[in-house]
Amino acid sequence: MTSIPSIHRSSHIIVHYKWNLFPSNLVAAAFRSYATSYKMVASGNDTNGTILYQKVPVGTEADGMNILGLVLFAMVFGVALRKLGDEGEELIRFFNAFNEATMVLVSWIMWYIPFGIMFLVASKIVEMVDVVLLVTSLGKYIFASILGHIIHGGIILPLIYFGFTRKNPFSFLSGLITPFTTAFATCSSSATLPSMIKCVEENNGVDKRISRFILPIGATVNMDGAAIFQCIAAVFIAQLNNVELNAGQIFTILVTATASSVGAAGIPAGGIITIAIILEAIGLPTNDLSLMLAVDWIVDRTTTVVNVEGDALGAGILHHINQQEMKTQQEEGGELSEVRVEAVANIQAEEETSPLVNHQSKASEAAPEAIESIL
Repeated sequence: MTSIPSIHRSSHIIVHYKWNLFPSNLVAAAFRSYATSYKMVASGNDTNGTILYQKVPVGTEADGMNILGLVLFAMVFGVALRKLGDEGEELIRFFNAFNEATMVLVSWIMWYIPFGIMFLVASKIVEMVDVVLLVTSLGKYIFASILGHIIHGGIILPLIYFGFTRKNPFSFLSGLITPFTTAFATCSSSATLPSMIKCVEENNGVDKRISRFILPIGATVNMDGAAIFQCIAAVFIAQLNNVELNAGQIFTILVTATASSVGAAGIPAGGIITIAIILEAIGLPTNDLSLMLAVDWIVDRTTTVVNVEGDALGAGILHHINQQEMKTQQEEGGELSEVRVEAVANIQAEEETSPLVNHQSKASEAAPEAIESIL
């Protein structure tokens, strides 16, 4: 028995993601996705007459939402609505109202989450054969998430700020102690927004037009910390279920976490909902999310701090770029004004030294003498 060559396997993985990215039926994509399975096909006989079989990939449909296709369609459809202008505003308002109503329902459910978490975690503990192993695994998950946030927030983001501005990023961040404390305490990017705007403008001197445009968008769109902990949570749940992730599944986790974190709500435990999307995309059970909810109150604090730090540094970078553009325009405007002044002076000099002007001036001087002689 032989296995399929690696080149055929990689080409079929590409076909797998092509069909998932471009679903033929959007309604079916909400319930089923394209999957790869393998069957044994007779490929011939050996010298002893034994039938040889080859493992061949075949495309099938599996139960579960096709997240990649739906996310891609939503992005393209959103761009198309914006292109329509006023005609597309009505549908955009409909989706915004639908999203707000959904968030109200989620806020109602959040009031009952502590009771639900208690029973879900209790059921998981009863199901586990080794409780110590579960607690140890959760501790490793918490440590990995916080370490990823420290690396991204303490090294990667400051390096990006320094690369654009050539300024000390930690002096910029030192003026944001209050919003960082608020983010750590509330676990909400939206609740941190007022103090963030105030500190960025007053302590770091960022232009109001920039801060009040970038920070509200960043509180909803920029979710670096959420994307990090969602990837770690997906890998943790896979290891908890003894599932070995291949390269395609890891790529799916990265793409789905990045895309879903953009639409995550800036509220406590807002990233937990998007983890379910990632688990559905790679075919993992979503009932293990109860474990994430049990420790999310710890991880979500560093997640929110990294999120608001990215928003603030983005506003600082844009302010620096804006200042450089204004300085360049002022320098170009100063050179142009000098050129115009010199041009006017040269014209005046030519007029004063022109023979025609001298002749006219002499004639005008002689005219009064002639008038006096006539009188």
